[in-house]
Amino acid sequence: MAGHRAVISLRASGYDGSITLVGEEALLPYDRPPLSKSAITEADAPSPVWLLDADIAKSLKLQLMLHTKAIRIDRAVKEVELSQGAIGYDKLLLATGATPRALSIQGGEHARLLRDFGDAENLRGEMQPGRNVVIIGGGFIGLELASSAIKRGCNVTVIEAQPRILMRGVPEPISKVIHDRHVAAGVKMLIGKSLKSLQKTSVTLGDDSRITADVIIAGIGAAPRTSLAADAGLTIDNGIAVNVQLQTSDPDIFAAGDCCSFPHSHYNNRRIRLEAWRNAQDQGNVAGENMAGATKAYVAIPWFWSDQYDLSLQIAGLADEGTVTVERPLGTDSKLLFHLANNGKLMGASGIGKGNSIARDIKLAEMLIAKGASPTPAQLEDPSVQLKTLLKG
Repeated sequence: MAGHRAVISLRASGYDGSITLVGEEALLPYDRPPLSKSAITEADAPSPVWLLDADIAKSLKLQLMLHTKAIRIDRAVKEVELSQGAIGYDKLLLATGATPRALSIQGGEHARLLRDFGDAENLRGEMQPGRNVVIIGGGFIGLELASSAIKRGCNVTVIEAQPRILMRGVPEPISKVIHDRHVAAGVKMLIGKSLKSLQKTSVTLGDDSRITADVIIAGIGAAPRTSLAADAGLTIDNGIAVNVQLQTSDPDIFAAGDCCSFPHSHYNNRRIRLEAWRNAQDQGNVAGENMAGATKAYVAIPWFWSDQYDLSLQIAGLADEGTVTVERPLGTDSKLLFHLANNGKLMGASGIGKGNSIARDIKLAEMLIAKGASPTPAQLEDPSVQLKTLLKG
């Protein structure tokens, strides 16, 4: 997404020179969020959700180098060594994404990982009705795959070592809603359980109990792909470190998406790294503008979503920046939380509900966060006070 959006942005900014997009996969750029959802659950054999096709690439005067690996960056001569030759650059964007973390325990190689369309196709083939699927990790990817496996008619067990699912970035009241929804769907949730080892057809827990498995999947997070940047001597700090213009420590090399960390002015220049679809899209847009000569700062408020069965979770801002949490009653099917700093400033909002029931409120909360608003807890917890009226304050 980041690389694709940068190409669009470069052309929209009036840049008319050559653009080359290099990718390791043999496929044209495609959207990744469907890989844990519709690519597995839809009735017909899935196809990638393309971000561009050959005709669009031609209209953009884009040179595509697919199934090609970038091996080394020579900053002195401004050249990238590739698995197929080399290419020079005036400006370079690193949009290398992140790699799923593999399990380091005995037998960890038996756990499948999900990163690309081929992985999704393989998992879809393995998830047949009645098969036992064990998912290690109660984060977003693991839980989305649990939902998909249930829809495919599998028997599903989720194993999470932490005290609850979604420990990172999701408040406990919302993670409980998702936990309960998985249980209601038939998922066996083993929380606070350590692993001892994996076998080809079973998982052994720390207490030596064993779970039979036809399919084992690891969803324990992802690591930013930084080796290319690190080998080139670029600064690494929880990802490829960039400034507010998305420039690395080399001003002619930019980075965007899951692979980079950046300072966010709204959060006292706290350096953050986001594994999120919209962040990749928005950073690609800004990187493209700045590669074309602009000096635009990246200031977009973080936003994330995840679909779990009929529920949609959305988060705007950074919930962990809040010290006070206020709940806005929305009825039994939805929950909306606001996260305020000690000084009253709105720092984040978290919501969950069926379909798009909380989408409008989260969007308004995002706008309030961007404005630097400090609505009172009384205003936020009162459903009769419309959030859009708080934007006028």
